[in-house]
Amino acid sequence: MAKTFKSLLGDDAANTRTLLHEAIPITGTIVSGTYSSAGAANNIKTFSHGMFTSVYDYPFLSSSANHIFDITYGHSPQASSSVKTSAGAVVMSQGAKKLNIYNQMAQTLMGYDVSGNIRLFDSDGTLDDSTSIMNHCFFLNFTRLLTKDEIKKNSFRMSLYTSGSVVNRKTNTTLGDYASANEFRTSPAGDYGLLFTSSVGASGPLGNAASVGLVFYQAGVAVISSSIFDAGAAYAPSTSAALIAAGGVREFGPPSGLAGTGSVSGAVVSGTITQIANGLRHRIDDIDFNNTIELNSAIYFCRINHNEFNYSSNPTYVSGSKLRVKNNVNDLPVTYITSVGLYSPDNELLAVAKLSEPIRKDPNTELTLRVRLDY
Repeated sequence: MAKTFKSLLGDDAANTRTLLHEAIPITGTIVSGTYSSAGAANNIKTFSHGMFTSVYDYPFLSSSANHIFDITYGHSPQASSSVKTSAGAVVMSQGAKKLNIYNQMAQTLMGYDVSGNIRLFDSDGTLDDSTSIMNHCFFLNFTRLLTKDEIKKNSFRMSLYTSGSVVNRKTNTTLGDYASANEFRTSPAGDYGLLFTSSVGASGPLGNAASVGLVFYQAGVAVISSSIFDAGAAYAPSTSAALIAAGGVREFGPPSGLAGTGSVSGAVVSGTITQIANGLRHRIDDIDFNNTIELNSAIYFCRINHNEFNYSSNPTYVSGSKLRVKNNVNDLPVTYITSVGLYSPDNELLAVAKLSEPIRKDPNTELTLRVRLDY
C-alpha cells in the first residue's frame, strides 16, 4: 500500500477513442453446408420451432464451433395471407410465424410511427410513406463474435445467385452499402445504410429507389428484399440422389399449387421458413465486411518533480536508521520506480501499471510517466 499520494489535475488526464477493424470473409461453401454427411449439413442447425436456421463455421456439435449468423424470413401485415391461383386459394405456410418475425424485427430495427404503429421496412430509407415498402424480407442476423461493436460503413458486400436453376445458377449479383460512406440513416437500433446491386445503382437515376435492402451496422442485421430474385425463374427441386447426398434438395420451397416449379413466389407463400432459409443459403456465393472495435482509453500523465518520490516507503529501504542505497552521508537519495498505482479519491487502489524496467529517480531528475487505461 502506498504511503505517499499525488493528486492528478485536470491537465494530467486525457481521453481518446480508437477504432480497430477486422476483415470478415464468409464463403458460400460454409453457408451452404461444408461439413455434410448422410445428406445432412452438420454445420447448419435447424430447430423444431422452425423460426430460423443457424450457420456455424464447424459442425455445431464440436466444441470448437463458432456461431456465425442466423437466417430467417418474414412478411409484413400488408402481404396477403393467401394467394389466389387457378385452382383456388393457397393458404400461406407458417403465415403467423412469418408475420411475427417481420413485426419483431421491424419494431426492434425501425421502431414506431407517430400513431404507434410498427414501421415497415422501407428500402429507400424514406419512412412513413407508401413507396418502396419491403413486404417480403430475408433477415441475416450476424453474431457479435463477427460484428464486434458494429459493421464498418461502406464495407458490407454480399454476392448472390439471383437467377437460374439450383444446378445451373446464373446472374451473380453483389449487394453492397455503396452509398453509406456519405449517406446513412439512424433508427432505434442505430445507424443503417441502403443496399444496392452495384455502385452504379447507388448513384443512378433511380437513386434510393434502386435499393434492395438495408444493413443495420450496430445491430449487425442485413434485411434483403425477396424482389432481388427472379420470381419467374425455375428453382425446381431435384430428386437426384447425388444432390440429396451433397446436402439435401436445394430449392426455395414447394409451389403447392402455384404456377412454376419452386419459384421464390411459391416459396414465400407455401414454403416453410426453414425451406426458405435453405434456399437462400445455397444461393449465397460470398459475404464480406469489416467489423469495428471501439477502444476507449483514459490517459494519465503522472508527473514526478525533482523533489518528489526520492524516498521509498518500503521497510527494507532503511537498515539501522540508514538508507541502504547511500554509502556516504552526502550521497543523494535514490529510488527505482517499478509501478504506478491509480487510486480513487478515498485512496482505494483501482489499477496498477507496471513499467517494463525500473527507472532511476533522484533529486536531479524529473519524470513524466504516461499511463493508458483501456476499456
